[in-house]
Amino acid sequence: MDRQAPTERRSRLRQYQVQLLERMQAARSGAAEGGRELGVRLGGRLCLLDLTQISEIVPLQPITPVPLTQEWYLGLVNIRGHLTGVIDLARYHGQAAGDSAPSERRLITFAPSLGFNCALLVERVLGLRKLAEMTPRQDAPLEFVDADGQPWTRIDLAQLVLEPRFSQVGLI
Repeated sequence: MDRQAPTERRSRLRQYQVQLLERMQAARSGAAEGGRELGVRLGGRLCLLDLTQISEIVPLQPITPVPLTQEWYLGLVNIRGHLTGVIDLARYHGQAAGDSAPSERRLITFAPSLGFNCALLVERVLGLRKLAEMTPRQDAPLEFVDADGQPWTRIDLAQLVLEPRFSQVGLI
């Protein structure tokens, strides 16, 4: 068995992570190309996440359920030595959970600046999108339409963490 392949994969993964980190740092400093967002699929919907509000993208890993919590709070994962709560945002909004293959699902961790140690379960990461190339919908300020006519919803994680219901994961 060739031992070079795992090393090369780790190298490519590390290179990708460095590039992503550079993009996120550029976005935080305002140097990013105007309005770049991370495109993801959540509950079958196309959504946009502000790069300054996310920390990293990690592969789906086993989630340990926590008893007596809301159905949308999936449990805890260990990400780089930190216990992180996992939220299914589709369920939080009363939608059906996504049906993507487990190999496509990812966890998107919140930026430390938001002061909320959690991650969103996303069905699929779709890559970077430019808001400047989308048309805002007049009737919905957080919705945009791309050049192909696909609707996108921008999710503001900073506003999400301020919602009282979002921080109340335990059953009352």
